[in-house]
Amino acid sequence: MAVQDIMPTWVGATAKQIARGVRRGDVSATQVVADHLDHIARADADLAAFRTVRGGEAVTEAEKVDEQEDLANLPLAGVPVAVKENTPVAGLPTWNGSAAVRTAVAEADHEVVRRLRGAGAVILGVTRMPELGLWALTDDETGVTRNPWDPRRTPGGSSGGAAAAVAAGLVPMAHGNDGLGSIRIPAACCGLVGLKPGRGVIPYQLGADDWFGLAEHGVLTGTVADAVVGFSVLAGRRPDKLVPPSRLRVGVSLRSPVRGVSPDAPNRDAVAAAGRLLAAAGHDTVPADPVYPTALGLKGIATWFAAAAADVQAAGVERRDLQRRSRRHVALGEWAQRRGYVREADRAAWRERSVSFFGDHSIDLLLTPALAGPPPEAAGWSGRSWVANMKANIRYAPYAAPWNIAGLPAIVVPVGRRPDGLPVAVQLVGPPGSELLLLGVAGQFEMQAPWQRHAPGYPRVGTGSPATA
Repeated sequence: MAVQDIMPTWVGATAKQIARGVRRGDVSATQVVADHLDHIARADADLAAFRTVRGGEAVTEAEKVDEQEDLANLPLAGVPVAVKENTPVAGLPTWNGSAAVRTAVAEADHEVVRRLRGAGAVILGVTRMPELGLWALTDDETGVTRNPWDPRRTPGGSSGGAAAAVAAGLVPMAHGNDGLGSIRIPAACCGLVGLKPGRGVIPYQLGADDWFGLAEHGVLTGTVADAVVGFSVLAGRRPDKLVPPSRLRVGVSLRSPVRGVSPDAPNRDAVAAAGRLLAAAGHDTVPADPVYPTALGLKGIATWFAAAAADVQAAGVERRDLQRRSRRHVALGEWAQRRGYVREADRAAWRERSVSFFGDHSIDLLLTPALAGPPPEAAGWSGRSWVANMKANIRYAPYAAPWNIAGLPAIVVPVGRRPDGLPVAVQLVGPPGSELLLLGVAGQFEMQAPWQRHAPGYPRVGTGSPATA
């Protein structure tokens, strides 16, 4: 039976399946891209995942991929990919989630976009994010981005459009970046794999000061195998074949970094389920609670404020031109800068303490909830107050930020469903250089308990590919 008989459309296929099909000549990159553009045209009006779609340009780029003679060396040959709108793509403005902060048309691709293209990927467009990437809630005055699993809910943020696009099968892989959870939070909201690499593994080069070293680029995918390929490409490496890790000692903690915020029952149950998967894979689990100093939260929040202020200052934008929720954020950032509350020494101290945590507890990895509660409603958060946005963000997504401040790698992996049908996930954190170890454990989760790769009602092929595919 011909491959075309099995896959009449390539929408819903994984990135690895598509690249393999293009390399073998089972399908052209042009056909794959056309399939996905058709699906976007039908589905994205309800989701608002994309800011703009590069229809004709993407088809032309796909044709160029088909003309290449070295397809065998392209790990993402013909794979449709979306880029987060704060990352320059040649020929497009860089929106930064904001009409006020939008920059002129980029003359050149960002390095991570250049690496994606160099691997054979075709950029279909750029995905929506909240203004300046500040929030885990994605909307603006032009549209509200919705979670494909439940359109009444947000897909998270700030890589909210990226997560919605992958969960709906609009693309098999989307680029994102993560300053205080902006890959991992939407991955958890939308049932995806989301890896935040450790500091310096992938060139960041965004904003005024890379968010003081807090932010990293990565990808959101439906399978671990695709996450491995995407990470390898962005890191400038040849794709690694994952080897299932042998016996590990994994610390388990439900402790919240934010006093007064605790995980709800479905998120506690998710950690318990992940513990059973670890045991079934031959690993040991032990209690291990990080000590999150109160000062860490205050200084981390001050850095978050100051990063926004620095980006606005570098863009030459007036604070009054920003959204309501962002104006106060930036004002507090300017105040924090003046008071000297943003210091590399404080971040370095937390990093040292975090790295020592693994040795002090004799553990290889740390397991925590990914979220504390369900994704909030998809609504006009950009028009609401700063206080309302802060409360919503902190109450449902407190677990990601400490590991940006520490610069450690962390991954979110789906492990089941909430009673309301939404996906539920856990977070794994590792010491410096443990990206492939995190992916390896995620692959063991996927082998034992494959998850549904797309939201119900959206095109999908199977339930996921094993990490060794």
